[in-house]
Amino acid sequence: MNRATGTRRTFVGVLGSGIAAAAAANARPAIAQTQPAPAPAVPEEYPKPPYPDQSQPWPGLAAKMSPRPDHGEKTYRGTGRLRGRKALVTGADSGIGRAVAIAFAREGADVALNYLPAEEPDAREVVQLIREAGRKAVALPGDIRSEVFCRQLVDEAAKQLGGLDTLVNVAGRQHAVKSIADLTTEEFDWTFKTNVYAMFWITKAALEHMQRGAAIVNTSSEQGYDPSPWLLDYAQTKAAIANFTKALAKQLAEKGIRVNAIAPGPFWTPLQVSGGRLPGTLAEFGETVPLHRAGQPVEIAPAYVALAAGDMSFATGQIYGVSGGNGIPG
Repeated sequence: MNRATGTRRTFVGVLGSGIAAAAAANARPAIAQTQPAPAPAVPEEYPKPPYPDQSQPWPGLAAKMSPRPDHGEKTYRGTGRLRGRKALVTGADSGIGRAVAIAFAREGADVALNYLPAEEPDAREVVQLIREAGRKAVALPGDIRSEVFCRQLVDEAAKQLGGLDTLVNVAGRQHAVKSIADLTTEEFDWTFKTNVYAMFWITKAALEHMQRGAAIVNTSSEQGYDPSPWLLDYAQTKAAIANFTKALAKQLAEKGIRVNAIAPGPFWTPLQVSGGRLPGTLAEFGETVPLHRAGQPVEIAPAYVALAAGDMSFATGQIYGVSGGNGIPG
């Protein structure tokens, strides 16, 4: 698949100021936007459970979801926090990856997008939004379960962007299975190849292009800390991503390359309608968190912006939760 979902650590110190700055940026006019964006929605305006029962074949499209997720298409406003950055974002067609790609472009970054060929209809919309923001968009479809493709993806992104200084690993596979007895080796392998192996291959290749000041932002999940029983394989991968992030940050500290991760809670993305939830449970998705709803992708994009921005120079090896009040990780 080419997108990810989502957390007990509180946003403290420099992240607090960084997120606040990103949030402030989201309330001011965007760079190179053709029209002023309306004011961002307030939390009370976002959809709440019960959500309409629906399903799509894997990998699903945001365009066919009801209600359609808010990725910030009409609301995200940037102030140049990522001006001049050259970023590769996986899973950028929809969900969290799409929101990140839109935010990055409106903050001044050129963006290379990776997604599955089946997600082309969603991806075309993102490419258009990036170009409307006055930034370069490079569409690079393909399956990241292939090590060969992952290297090609990175090399082509660096070539077409004229360099690479920001990597955002969002793409992920999530498939709900009630019992371990029903979890096949093929499904287990699919999840690990997409969520863990691909991150390893892409990051390893990207480091050949990165210099001091570069940033890597991975996507863990609250599932890595408080796993649901029906997401046995997915939860393991998200715990692995958190540990990968912490270990790699220590390796790269002397090189001046920062590595952090976001751990989302429940977010309204195509993952949920294409097998990520057990049948009959979609209506209640997000209901148990203190905000009593699923998050919209636009609500997490500022966290990725903050971690990619150069002023977050003292944050590395950290996992930051955006979980609707669950207080995960911590």
